[in-house]
Amino acid sequence: MSQEAHNPRDNTPKTLSVPEAGRDYFGLSRNGSYEAARRGEIPVVRIGKKLRVPVCRLERMLEEGK
Repeated sequence: MSQEAHNPRDNTPKTLSVPEAGRDYFGLSRNGSYEAARRGEIPVVRIGKKLRVPVCRLERMLEEGK
């Protein structure tokens, strides 16, 4: 499986907020998104006090059916 280098001109975000990821990928509410993240159903990384969802991990999880 090859990984393409990041193109700095690519405007695709590399991370989303938890509510954005839950809404865009699963149709979840804000609270439902945070609950799914708490249960490990949405992958997150913590940066300081913020939780962010790496788009590549989320899409890989969906492709693998996990």
